[in-house]
Amino acid sequence: MAQNGSESGSTLGGVAGRYASALFELARDERAVDAVTEGLDRFDALLRESADLQRLVRSPVFSTEEQVKAVEAVLARAGITGLAANFIRLAAANRRLFVLPDMIRAYRVLVREAKGIVRAEVRLAEPPSDAVLEEIKASLRDVARAEVELDLRVDPSLIGGIVVKLGSRMVDASLRTRLNSIRLAMRDAR
Repeated sequence: MAQNGSESGSTLGGVAGRYASALFELARDERAVDAVTEGLDRFDALLRESADLQRLVRSPVFSTEEQVKAVEAVLARAGITGLAANFIRLAAANRRLFVLPDMIRAYRVLVREAKGIVRAEVRLAEPPSDAVLEEIKASLRDVARAEVELDLRVDPSLIGGIVVKLGSRMVDASLRTRLNSIRLAMRDAR
């Protein structure tokens, strides 16, 4: 990731990046960026929840026709229409379903960059209250000088505190790290 929090360098390469860039440009031209995002998010959620859909996407044993037919059924059932649906159909027709999760991630990066949103990974030992979450967002917004989207994860192994990754910067203020530092200092003091 670049210093400013940009993820595009590593995410937009290869087939996924080319497809995502083409979709983003088309969605932007048709003023449908948010609608496409919603459709892709819905499909991505279905993909994460369904082992059968994951198998369809990843397995080369299904023919193009089988993949297209199955994707049509999923799109219809999920109510995914418009550019997002056409994009997913295109991926199926071109035998690129296995890259679709990466395409969706790359599209999200482009949307965030276009909207001036920076992504921050935040790990906490326990789920934060709404007030703490807002305080974290406000602090990161001040540091990034941009709107911040949080990727929040609960990691009990931290014991307490917080670990934040914003762009190429990382701050580890976890109790686990502090205890390890004390342990090392005590061992070296012997």
